[in-house]
Amino acid sequence: MSNLVSTTQTNKTGGRLPMPIIRQGSLFDLQELYDLEPTHRFEAIFSAIDIEPIFAVVTKKSRFGRPVKLNYTAMIYSLVARLTERIPFIKDLVKRLKNDMIFRLDCGFLVSDSIPS
Repeated sequence: MSNLVSTTQTNKTGGRLPMPIIRQGSLFDLQELYDLEPTHRFEAIFSAIDIEPIFAVVTKKSRFGRPVKLNYTAMIYSLVARLTERIPFIKDLVKRLKNDMIFRLDCGFLVSDSIPS
């Protein structure tokens, strides 16, 4: 694929001139960045926890009201990770989840998931 894209630009007399735009390709895709620093620090902790009872308590039980599409599993895992990482407050956990992509993926959030506040 060419990095040059031709568009048009209008000059002062009303004529159209070609204007090249250079597209910058990405250096890494998200999977390659994740593979550069593989982290499995929470795997052992998360595999030892049975989250089904917790999951049953926090999920939406009614089909009425607005649909809520949250990643409850990732939210539970992030609370456990908060304790292991010694993050003192929930607001600090939210800040870390928003700013640290590796930590976010470790907790089970997808890139497309919104971080709860």
